[in-house]
Amino acid sequence: MGSTLRFRDDGTFTIVQITDTHWLNGDENDLRTRELVLRILQEEAPDFVVVTGDTIEANKCEQPYESFRRIVSVLDEGGIPWASVFGNHDAENGVTKERLMEMLRQSPLCLTEAGPEDISGSGNYTLPLSGSEGEAIAANLYFLDSGNKSETAAKGYNWLRHDQIGWYREQSRAFAEANGGVPVHSLAFFHIPLPEYAELWTRRTCFGRHLDPAFGCAKVNSGFFASVLEMGDISGIFVGHCHGNDFQGDLYGVRLCHGRPAGYNGYSREGLLRGARVIRLKQGERGFETWIRQEDGTVDRQLEPHTPEQA
Repeated sequence: MGSTLRFRDDGTFTIVQITDTHWLNGDENDLRTRELVLRILQEEAPDFVVVTGDTIEANKCEQPYESFRRIVSVLDEGGIPWASVFGNHDAENGVTKERLMEMLRQSPLCLTEAGPEDISGSGNYTLPLSGSEGEAIAANLYFLDSGNKSETAAKGYNWLRHDQIGWYREQSRAFAEANGGVPVHSLAFFHIPLPEYAELWTRRTCFGRHLDPAFGCAKVNSGFFASVLEMGDISGIFVGHCHGNDFQGDLYGVRLCHGRPAGYNGYSREGLLRGARVIRLKQGERGFETWIRQEDGTVDRQLEPHTPEQA
């Protein structure tokens, strides 16, 4: 399996981020989720789909592996290449990431990779994008496994581990060396938000909503964001996890973005429609456009700012 992704002839590359589908047992809400995902893919016609975790809620599924197979089949039905990372609910109650990864690799359209076996998590990998005229590497996508709950004294959600950060730095350095010493423009995708998301909302101007009572990030800051700043390649980080948050904004030159949950079986917050985040890259340009396609067919471009005084 390898990346076959490339910019279009017009120099654009569009990604739809699907997050937190929380597929259960094929009930009415799951069918609504299926219809929404397929409709958004039809409306946006992206080049690629990224699923940022909690595709199933394993501890509530009667047959978790069958539930996982069903949501994978929905993504395949969309007819667009896709890749994924695991969320904190995908592997629970004896469900293993190894078995889920085997199922992903059976999908004809899924580009997810297990990644190195000697670092934390399952599903740490990269997918480079070739240029519209065949340039070897025009951009790059990082995928990381942000884990589940912490097993240390710092209870709560997990954090990206130092071996994962070291792996990211090695990959970033190798891409830059192959690009004449220039960092390759990149995006990163994982499930649980970094502590910097809380800093963004409380101290910076950003756009969108924060309706969850907490930010859902780890209590420990392991330094991934610092490495992103030092390596200078990633312009955007995309997460899921918090169903009531969809805000995004710039923090020291890196745009931190929440996805919009697509699943009707996950918890919801009043005033926030189900949907998906859309990301559009332009070859040769750092940065990206982004907006949210909502369940009612409208587009939320998140133009209304939130300032620190409102926090």
